Amino acid sequence: MERSPFFIGDTRVAPGTRSTVNIPVSTLPDHTPVTLSVDVIHGKKPGPVLFVSAAIHGDEVIGVEIVRRLLRAEGLDELCGTLLAVPIVNTFGFLNHSRYLPDRRDLNRCFPGSAEGSMAARLADVFLREVVLRSEVGIDLHSAAIHRSNLPQIRLSPENSRLRRLGRIFGAPVMMTSKLRDGSLRMAAEAEGIDVLLYEGGEGLRFDELSARAGVSGVLRVMNSLGMIEDDFAPLPEIEPVLCTSSHWYRAPAGGLFRGYVGAGDTVEPGTVLGAVADPFGEVEIEVSSEEAGIVIGRTNMPVVYEGDALFHIASTLRAEHAAEGMNAHIDAAPLFDEDEII
Repeated sequence: MERSPFFIGDTRVAPGTRSTVNIPVSTLPDHTPVTLSVDVIHGKKPGPVLFVSAAIHGDEVIGVEIVRRLLRAEGLDELCGTLLAVPIVNTFGFLNHSRYLPDRRDLNRCFPGSAEGSMAARLADVFLREVVLRSEVGIDLHSAAIHRSNLPQIRLSPENSRLRRLGRIFGAPVMMTSKLRDGSLRMAAEAEGIDVLLYEGGEGLRFDELSARAGVSGVLRVMNSLGMIEDDFAPLPEIEPVLCTSSHWYRAPAGGLFRGYVGAGDTVEPGTVLGAVADPFGEVEIEVSSEEAGIVIGRTNMPVVYEGDALFHIASTLRAEHAAEGMNAHIDAAPLFDEDEII
């Protein structure tokens, strides 16, 4: 029996076809229309509906590249179920290289939104109604903010066994339990019974190959586990992710010039010197040392810091070396991508 068409916005997508659907959101002051663009791949065979979204924060562009590569991946022509891919949720921020919307609101604090609210509330409402609530599970792609970089990692809700299973299948080096925040996409989705994995990797306004490969590989593995694609297109991770339930930010003890000695993915022990902050005259230098065993999952890239600025984000674990080994598995995932891909 043939599947029914998939309806989204005012568009009908027939089984076995794909279509880019532009859903009206707003109009700019110069009368330019703004839409939410969704690439819909509606398979001939039955299966779940999965959404993959990026650039809820407009300056977190690595997710846009991940979705672009995902849409070119082998195996989607024989898709079971339906994929809703949204490479750019926050078009306003994306065009202006900004995390926020023009009304200075963080879209990821505005869910579930409102059809009659602010610009951010209206965008949140459209995305939630037209994409998220049409799905059974989702993967939301993020990066660190500008001037910071994150090790590829999965954030998941505590005590959610399904997300923990999908996080292991995704295969990023580290999984972190993370509380739901008021107004976030994850909180609004889970209130409706829709589980969302949150992927973090790379730096705002930058691409990097490790984060791109980890993201695409992980999404394909999750699709495989859901029965949407064949095993050949999504090999399992070579090393299981390390689950971390706590993390700690190390901050600048003084303002000055910062030199970091460790990077994202490096392992640390109690007493490991992470970096140093010195005054411009070289008269005073203060070292920053780790107080725990763990792995660096994020760090600043700024050499000029104020007192109290976040420098290193360390996830506590006694299996840090195991997590570090997992990073290399993503570099070996080249068959998933064209050899001439250049970032």
